Amino acid sequence: MHIRKYLSYNLLLLFIAVSCAPKVKEGYDEKTGFIGTISISGAFALYPIVVLWSEDFKKIHPNVRFNISAGGAGKGISDVLSNMVDIGLVSRDLHEQELARGAFPVHVAKDAVVGTFNKVHPNHDLLLQRGLTQEELIGVFVEKKYRLWSDIDARFVKEPIEVYVRSDAAGAAETWAKFLGERQEGLKGVGIFGDPGLAQAIKDKPLAIGFNNINYVFDLKSKSTAQGIAVVPIDINADGRIAAEENFYDNLDSLTSAVATNRYPSPPARDLTFVIRSDKRTKLLSEFIRFVLDKQQQGYLLENGYVPLNEELKEKELKKL
Repeated sequence: MHIRKYLSYNLLLLFIAVSCAPKVKEGYDEKTGFIGTISISGAFALYPIVVLWSEDFKKIHPNVRFNISAGGAGKGISDVLSNMVDIGLVSRDLHEQELARGAFPVHVAKDAVVGTFNKVHPNHDLLLQRGLTQEELIGVFVEKKYRLWSDIDARFVKEPIEVYVRSDAAGAAETWAKFLGERQEGLKGVGIFGDPGLAQAIKDKPLAIGFNNINYVFDLKSKSTAQGIAVVPIDINADGRIAAEENFYDNLDSLTSAVATNRYPSPPARDLTFVIRSDKRTKLLSEFIRFVLDKQQQGYLLENGYVPLNEELKEKELKKL
């Protein structure tokens, strides 16, 4: 029987480690199976599902320990390339210099970054009806073209736009910036650390706008947006309204379906990736990655706000091992 497993972000985040774990020391024999420690750090987007995957892996291999920390994709790639952890969790495209230094990527899921605003914004309903175009979002996050909400649309309130971005090197920020034709450094706004912090900043400020991984925007049980936060719809064809084919933000299942069928733009849809060192593809790490790509573990993704890999992509990633 398939047991539905849900992530509790508030509880999970209480267990985020503050230091890197020791490198993997592994062994295997027929009696005890795999023995070792796998250390993992990186993207907030992947952290919660990796905790679930590690728990299931330990049920099969009880002599394997995990040390998992969340600190952003930048920390994940830095930690794995400096040999401080075994797996870096990365939620953006790898840079050429990272590949040249030995980064070996295996994609394990997909998700998306969405624009976010406060649910009690004075123009909440109008924002949902008209959305914002890519050009308007560039004007907000990159060019600082608009000082007031009414500068975007005269129907909007004549109040300052409060823009929030990420202060840490983050896959969500890099992906959102790429959608806007920039790098993370080109995003302008008040910097906030981490996905949970940025989501909270949006909830605290009625005139705020920002961006988040979808799992920090939707409630996983109700599938609706969480209290205090709403999604900024993207007016893809720039016709001044959110048409039926662009309207997939009402619930989590609708949005993940849009990501899976490429109706939501990519970027800000993106791959979620395990990065190991090309010279460190050990048996234990390979076994854990194969486990993650297994049908049952991939089956947890949709109910927790991620998009699983299709069979073709899964086989492609498995061949890397």
